[in-house]
Amino acid sequence: MKNPLLSVDAYLESEKAAKSKSEYINGYVYAMVGGSRRHNLLTVSLATRLHQHLSGTGCDVFASDMKVSAGSDSDHIFFYPDIMVSCGHGSDDDYVEENPKLIIEILSKSTEQHDRFAKLEAYTQIATLEEYMLVSQYEVLVDLYRREGGQWCTQRYREGDTLYLRSVGLELSVMDIY
Repeated sequence: MKNPLLSVDAYLESEKAAKSKSEYINGYVYAMVGGSRRHNLLTVSLATRLHQHLSGTGCDVFASDMKVSAGSDSDHIFFYPDIMVSCGHGSDDDYVEENPKLIIEILSKSTEQHDRFAKLEAYTQIATLEEYMLVSQYEVLVDLYRREGGQWCTQRYREGDTLYLRSVGLELSVMDIY
């Protein structure tokens, strides 16, 4: 006999007491693995830069422990982005952000395909999301997806390049990230 799918409410309630984090896609729960030293250093560095830049603006910077509600209206998807910025919209739930402007994922060998495809598809359904940035931890490489009107465009950045996060008004050299 198959196990029944977990309801959204049951998932959200179980996460509050869970010893480890899990992501949720339409009834299915997926355990998350811990990040490497490099992954954590990149996350902290970027989150710190964003926090300093956005201090006093009404924007909140979240690193790793805040869930985001993603996907289309018919989906029930919750991920834990490595970094997320929300400005002024807030959410009624202290554990889930529904209105991010910027999401950043640090790529791992085990999650890169998921981040590049499944998460990209789900995140780009969020009406308030303006940019989605992928940062490699294995080479100096950043991919930035940006909403341009009704479509998403991508730009790749390497060592020596400078990128502009329009969603939060921050210019960074790629080496500032690394």
